[in-house]
Amino acid sequence: MGLLAGKVALITGATRGIGKGIAEIFAKEGAKVAFTYAGSVDKAKALEEQLAKITTVKSYQSDASDYDAAQKLVADVLEEFGQIDILINNAGITRDNLMLRMSKDDWDTVLRVNLDSVFNLTKAVVKPMMKARAGSIINMTSVVGVKGNAGQANYAASKAGVIGFSKSIALELGSRNIRCNAIAPGFIETEMTGALDEKTVQGWREAIPLKRGGHPEDVANACVFLASDMSAYITGQVLNVDGGMLT
Repeated sequence: MGLLAGKVALITGATRGIGKGIAEIFAKEGAKVAFTYAGSVDKAKALEEQLAKITTVKSYQSDASDYDAAQKLVADVLEEFGQIDILINNAGITRDNLMLRMSKDDWDTVLRVNLDSVFNLTKAVVKPMMKARAGSIINMTSVVGVKGNAGQANYAASKAGVIGFSKSIALELGSRNIRCNAIAPGFIETEMTGALDEKTVQGWREAIPLKRGGHPEDVANACVFLASDMSAYITGQVLNVDGGMLT
């Protein structure tokens, strides 16, 4: 029996990086997995086929930043799986630039995808979770949302907003046995960081107390903890998965 046996998890943005790592480990821990993707049908189908070997899984093409699409997604998952025990709000983007060069569209798009999406999906799962009197909502923030970062005012604002939102939802829904926490990854080595030059990457590693970048499974393992009954008395918290970067 895995730590998530009998639970249904909905994970947004799961075809690569951290989201994919979460989907893979959740499946191994016994969860049934519903996951979303934006555009890569091939990657979604490949992940679906991979996970289908060990659990019940279904992929959904859906835009988390679209309120109506989020409502439909949750309705479709409930029809297919009968319940949603865990929501992982992982979908996110960056459009980095210094404030002098940042366009209004850069600002609006990042806030919509990174912050509005968290509201949209949480709003959609609240009623079924309240009816079940149980649930774990895990929102992906960032160390940048805690400390800020030059050239990422839009991203930092969106991720700081996720922290405030998560703490507020924890206060609102705790009496219904619904927990809400946030995870703040640090420098996680994924496809996105793979595009950086080695000197830059090494500079990041040297600045981290553990002297290495994180891996998607490091974040995924933290998600398992917060999604499982092992964290039954934990809500409203921000868990930094950053190798000590913010220490």
